[in-house]
Amino acid sequence: MADGAGLPPGEPVLSVRDLVMHFPIRRGLLRRRVGAVRAVDGVSFDILPGETLGLVGESGCGKSTVGRSVLRLYDITSGSIRLEGTEIGRMSQSRLRRLRPRMQMVFQDPMASLDPRMTVESIIREPLDEHTGLSAREKRERVAELMDAVGLNRRFAARYPHAFSGGQRQRIGIARALALNPRFVVCDEPIAALDVSIQAQVVNLLEDLQERFGLTYLFISHDLSMVRHIAGRVAVMYLGRIVESAPREALYADPLHPYTQALLSAVPEPDPALARSRRRIVLRGDVPSPANPPRGCNFSTRCPAVMPICREVDPLSQEVAPGRTVACHLHGPLAARTPNPVRETTRAPEAPSIPAGIPGDETPGQTPTRSVP
Repeated sequence: MADGAGLPPGEPVLSVRDLVMHFPIRRGLLRRRVGAVRAVDGVSFDILPGETLGLVGESGCGKSTVGRSVLRLYDITSGSIRLEGTEIGRMSQSRLRRLRPRMQMVFQDPMASLDPRMTVESIIREPLDEHTGLSAREKRERVAELMDAVGLNRRFAARYPHAFSGGQRQRIGIARALALNPRFVVCDEPIAALDVSIQAQVVNLLEDLQERFGLTYLFISHDLSMVRHIAGRVAVMYLGRIVESAPREALYADPLHPYTQALLSAVPEPDPALARSRRRIVLRGDVPSPANPPRGCNFSTRCPAVMPICREVDPLSQEVAPGRTVACHLHGPLAARTPNPVRETTRAPEAPSIPAGIPGDETPGQTPTRSVP
């Protein structure tokens, strides 16, 4: 499959503009609406063919809601979602069903996302049953091909999910997501529930499949080291908004937003000498409630570089370099005369080396994934 098949040159596979997803708060016997949880509050980004966009942030910042919203698993509050040039933000479910083969999802918890009463073959075959007219023999062949592609022994097709390890169950979920040859895949923290050694295998597998099938990923994670390895661009979320977006190396080498700086300062540094030279930025206070965000900048209640304007005016996201945006008053009109007291003290850790073939998750006949130099 060619990258971006059918798209004009430079056209994104996914284009999101001003995405808003508010969940109503209802109380009383009549269940009247008294407020809303602002899970996603005006998010915009593009993902080009064959690219991986990493979406990072603390738990509860709205990352998973963005992933589910762009696949229209939720009826969004407002905004535009264009998949391969087709607007799907307000598309009816009947029309949306015809586009489902083009967009799929790998869920965080492999055990919760697999039906324990179905065999592996039935789980992987289910999308084929719903969306294709293949014969029973063709479906069996397709299931075997997918099991080979994700490194599972096809002899285990009659087994149930409980008979597999966590990493193997996630491979089953990936095979199911690829059954209909999608162009775009949301990976919603696909390694968060796995052991550290198995995380490397799954990330290598996702990269191999991306290269082989021309996939485009939205990779959601709170593991900044792993995101640096797999993503070409990174977007940082805080309380429902993207506060900084940049190419991977630019963001990790020189984070601009104070929240990004705090996140990177918390990433463990394996070199003791470098670890002692780094300054840990500890954010004070708790994350505000998305049902009652603060006035002005959402980060103003915890920001170590807060200014009076931050508590009054919500900063707009602006491009500060080609392909790089930041929503912060430190990089707006006041940037030339307002120093950032924490910017020079944050050093990002080196990108991890992801080995392949780590023992502990392989089964007889399983295909090992590649190693990253």
